Order: sequence, then C-alpha cells, then structure tokens
Amino acid sequence: MIEQLIYLEGIDPAILYGVNNNFLDKIKAFFPKLKIVARGNEIRVFGDEEEISRFDDLIHLLIEHLQRFNRLSETDLDRFFTGEFAGGSVAVDPEGVLVYGNHGKMISARTVNQRKLAGEYIKNDLVFAIGPAGTGKTYTAIALAVKAFKNKEVKKIILTRPAVEAGEHLGFLPGDVKEKLDPYLQPLYDALHDMIPVRRLKDYITDGTVQIAPLAYMRGRTLDNAAVILDEAQNSTTNQLKMFLTRMGKSAKFIVTGDITQIDLPDRNKSGLIYALKILRDVRGISIIHFDERDIIRHRLVKLIVKAYEKDEAGEQKGDK
Repeated sequence: MIEQLIYLEGIDPAILYGVNNNFLDKIKAFFPKLKIVARGNEIRVFGDEEEISRFDDLIHLLIEHLQRFNRLSETDLDRFFTGEFAGGSVAVDPEGVLVYGNHGKMISARTVNQRKLAGEYIKNDLVFAIGPAGTGKTYTAIALAVKAFKNKEVKKIILTRPAVEAGEHLGFLPGDVKEKLDPYLQPLYDALHDMIPVRRLKDYITDGTVQIAPLAYMRGRTLDNAAVILDEAQNSTTNQLKMFLTRMGKSAKFIVTGDITQIDLPDRNKSGLIYALKILRDVRGISIIHFDERDIIRHRLVKLIVKAYEKDEAGEQKGDK
C-alpha cells in the first residue's frame, strides 16, 4: 500500500466535494479499493499504485474542469465516471486551446505560426521555431510540452537554455551554482507557473518530472519519454547544439527555439543554430518554422521596434556590399 498527497490548487474545494460532501462520497464509491481522506485543499489517498494513478487522473481532470467553469454538477461528475471526458479536457478543444492553465486560463495557439508549430509538433519529433522576441515561440512550445505530459504522451518535461553571460560573468554573481543560473532560466519558470499549480510544479521539480537546467547539463544523457525544449538556441555553439540533438531518445519530442538576430556569442558566426538550420533543412522528420513580426503578441511597440532594427540591419548589410 502506498500513500499519495494531492493538492487542490486554483479551485474552491467545496465545489469539488459538493453539498454535504455528496460529490466526494460519489467519488469514494467509484474507488472502493482506496482509502480517501479529504481535508480542505488536500486529499490523501491510500491504496494500490495503479488504482491511485486512476484516481489522480480523474481528480486532475475535475480540477481542470473547475478551473475553467468554476462549477460541477452531478451530470458532469457522471460523465467523468463513464469516461466521456477520457483523454482529458486538454486533448481536443473546439476553441483551439492547447492547455488550460492555472485558474482556468486558456492557453491557445493565437497566431498563424503558433498554430503551425502546434500542428508540426504532432507530425514531427524535432521542430525548430525561429523568430524575433515576443512571437510566443517558447510559451507555445512549453504549452505543447505540458499538454503532452497531461495527456500521458511523455513522462517528463525537460527545459534547457545555454547559460551565456550577457554582460555579466557567472563567477562574479552572488550565490551557489543554482542561484547564479536561475536568472537565465527564469522565463521558463514563468511559463510553467502559468500552466501548472505552484505546489504541484514544486513537487514535479523535486522528483525530476520537470527538469530545468543549463544546456551543459545535458551532456552524456539520453533524453527519452520526454518533451524537451531548448530555448535561446542561437547562443549555443555548433558542438553544443550537436550534443543536444544527439541526446534524443526513441520516444522523445524536441522543440528548439531561437532568434538568429539576438546572438550573444563572442563570434556570432559560430552560432550552432545557424549551422543546424543550414544542414538539417531537408531532413525528413524535422520541421522548421519561421516566426515573424505578424506573430508578435506583446505591446504594439514591440512590433515596431523589431521592424526598425530589421530595417537598419538591412541597410548596414547593403552598405557592407
């Protein structure tokens, strides 16, 4: 017999338990082999590992339903029991939602190339998403990884970035190695915090289900049964990117994101992303998607800023000729 603690984050537990705990009693009756103890926003479950896994799946489908609609009826509950919602509310959504984040936040592929990324991710095991800041490359990629994890298509989520010092050297920053590296990885944490409840994400990070680490930490590993994302790939060298891509296991899905206009390497011509795009563009099973200013979903000025830089850089290239 094992024990599992489940946190009910982002919902009102009273709605899940029902009036006088009538919904909770129905849930308990549906799992007669388990001992289920509910107190506030915590549920402790005791029993067989496989049966607990079934219970955990149902509870998190119910949580996603409540995060979206903030209501639960006996009819809804019966439909979950009969498997009408099997596969999860994140599997196929008529509104094109990739995943429901915390507090029912709908995370969708909102632009043409974001939707293309979602489509190509289904068809290919390796996808490159290339384009300027603010186009949602990384956020969409992480949403796809979370969706694959929730749908049990993968067992882990692995997010990585090259730790390139932009004007600062790690050795001069305060703290231990983790504290020095976390600022480079913070955008990845930020996206996950939108999609996975804080306590549950903390548990996933503790047990290794979700891994966030610098690119150098990928060396020597085989990344299998995982949704793997390399962000800011333009700052990886040719050897680093080759090392990363050759970590791919048989059941892995890789997304590589980057912006070739924002290379922080001392010699921008040594960017591994530029070289990889050149030699891998015709390889079957690999898709390359180019985002542009039409995909920018930040402040309206970001689009104008990107255009201004592109215009100036194009003028400098003509001047060089």
